[in-house]
Amino acid sequence: MRNRSISLNRFGYGLRWREAKTRAAGDPQSALVVEMERFDPAPPAIAAREDTSDRAGEILELLRRDRLMRQRADEPAHGLMDAATKPGAMEGAAMQGPLANLPPNIRRAYLDGGKILRRDIALRVNTVVRSDTPFIERLVHFWSNHFSVSAGKPGTQHQVGNHEFAAIRPRVLGRFSDLLKAAVLHPAMLIYLDQFQSVGPNSPMQRRRSRARRERGLNENLAREILELHTLGVDGGYDQSDVTEFARALTGWTISGLWRIERFAERQAGGASFVRFAHEPGARRIMGKRYAQQGPEQALAILDELAAHPATARHVATKFARHFAGDAPPDSLVTRLERDFVETGGNLGSLTRTLIASPEAWIPEPVKYRGGFEWLVSVLRLTGIEDLDDNRIAGALRELGQLPWRAPSPAGYDDLEGSWAGPDALVRRVELAERVARGVPAPDVLARAEAAFPGALSDNTRLWLSRAESGTQALGLLLVAPEMMRR
Repeated sequence: MRNRSISLNRFGYGLRWREAKTRAAGDPQSALVVEMERFDPAPPAIAAREDTSDRAGEILELLRRDRLMRQRADEPAHGLMDAATKPGAMEGAAMQGPLANLPPNIRRAYLDGGKILRRDIALRVNTVVRSDTPFIERLVHFWSNHFSVSAGKPGTQHQVGNHEFAAIRPRVLGRFSDLLKAAVLHPAMLIYLDQFQSVGPNSPMQRRRSRARRERGLNENLAREILELHTLGVDGGYDQSDVTEFARALTGWTISGLWRIERFAERQAGGASFVRFAHEPGARRIMGKRYAQQGPEQALAILDELAAHPATARHVATKFARHFAGDAPPDSLVTRLERDFVETGGNLGSLTRTLIASPEAWIPEPVKYRGGFEWLVSVLRLTGIEDLDDNRIAGALRELGQLPWRAPSPAGYDDLEGSWAGPDALVRRVELAERVARGVPAPDVLARAEAAFPGALSDNTRLWLSRAESGTQALGLLLVAPEMMRR
């Protein structure tokens, strides 16, 4: 019985109340494998979503033209780029500060971007709430956080949803090398880490800019984060010269819709573009290996090599184990996952099956404190609330401190208990739980609790639920019980 609770809550997002009876039988480990076999990466709501890949450069081009017009008129800049990077700057129709002074066409574009962003946040949440494969949805969000992008920069509002829905979701059970390339060369990542404007120091474009006294040059942000966060890890054996060489290999990778280079851009899979005359010519040497490829193939070859590196296997295995087996996962589990990654060439389906079969992931004691997003989704699944509107979902997640695609750094949201278990976070959950409980029917809450945590509901929680003055109060207590907070 307890393994069923672990399957529901540690591997998934908790019981979906309408499925209480259908999920009651069967071996929990086998049920997780079945989820892998029937996961739909593009359910109807996501499949019907408009592909906004071609709009990556829309805001940036409007800003460029506005800047030129202001320079010609000798007017001061409106400060939009700084304001747009502040948390919350793009959300809602109320545009304050420098945003209020935008030209009408740019204001409309920003409002449209904010609308798309809120719609995609709601789509993300409602997809998980309705899902009958919650374990794989957890994998989607694990990998989305691993390859974190933020909607804090102009142009990203159209793209962060694309990044998860089109680059991450279809590849969470595929090969890590394919996931890596799709994630880091997606327009959302290219904008977020400023790669779209990186130019080779010796490229034809840079020579032309130098003659015109316009300097921009090489940007190392994406190269550094791929090495440090996405593949090898901070102690992965690379140095600054490797970062610089990798950054040179990545030059030319950019986004569509930028007027000055659009006619030279070669469209790539996933919505990105490549501009050859911005690419640094010549072979690259990274961590002792020479890459003689030219054009877009050079970066792709390096990414394939990084995906297969032993340090990447260790880094990925450690993060994977930490998510499912606690902040300090057992070395035995990390080693087993690492070995699987190396032996299969980064087959994520095999890595997932190895995790399911590992006893370390099934210990009875709770191993993780739920983050804000996970807790809210679990609450909605347990109470049967579906299809909340865009603004209510975004507001709740902002209140809980985990708004999708708003992590404070490229490292994503922290996956450690200390980041989510503070007293202020608990107070916010209690307040939200009370509001949720007042809005839904609450018959026989104790039976609901037993179904949600089979074999794992504590005597103390049963006692508090039995003493509640009403079903509404009992439901509010259940939503903040220790079983709901930890998994």
